[in-house]
Amino acid sequence: MKLPTIATVTACAILALGACTGQTTDNVATPAAAAADAITAALADPARADQAGDDARRQAAAALEFSGVKAGDTVIDYIPGSGYWSRIFTRVVGPEGKVYAIWPDRDGKTPQGLSDLKAKNLANVTAETLAPDQPLPADADLFWTVQNYHDIANNGGANALTAFDKRVLAALKPGGIYVVIDHAAEAGSGLRDTDTLHRIDPAIVKQQIVGAGFEFVSESPVLANAQDDHTLKVFDPKVRGTTDQFIYKFRKPAE
Repeated sequence: MKLPTIATVTACAILALGACTGQTTDNVATPAAAAADAITAALADPARADQAGDDARRQAAAALEFSGVKAGDTVIDYIPGSGYWSRIFTRVVGPEGKVYAIWPDRDGKTPQGLSDLKAKNLANVTAETLAPDQPLPADADLFWTVQNYHDIANNGGANALTAFDKRVLAALKPGGIYVVIDHAAEAGSGLRDTDTLHRIDPAIVKQQIVGAGFEFVSESPVLANAQDDHTLKVFDPKVRGTTDQFIYKFRKPAE
């Protein structure tokens, strides 16, 4: 007698469950589908209509889906600028989640973006400054930083990046995700252009972060631009807003 395989038994069980609940496998929401729906709803939120015009240029939906962010997550948005991403995360993670919008403390000055974000009174968002030697909020599911990683190298080079990446490692839960988006520099240039062009060689980013203890997961090409030859400063009108950018995803190893 031929025994049923585990796959067959599992499939039958799923079909039976659907029959009992009145659902089919076609309309049972998967975690990925639920997360995608949350991202769509967050981007459509009328409360952020003032920033929605940037969504296509930033490839917001694709970048967020790539990160794996979902309801209930704790997210650290590092150097959030105007708060663009924090205002999206607040809706994606929902009332059971938490968003920390963190700026580095610079001589006790309050960044304008921090003041503006606080004025929004978002219940699940904490906006604050932290000194470089202060620990980041703990047990985060996602650490997210956009167009900032190259700047960290400008005050200490590779050693500063290593120290920063280890701070991130300590802040994340086992299995937590670290996403870096930044302007790409010429291949092989290392840290040469971080201060002059505000770009960084993607290879050195991967090398630094893996060296700090992370696993490289994957990259997304949605912000890549082959027409950018990496020779211009990112603020040059010829490339501003359209630079070649990389999106790297890393994971803290599970304990």
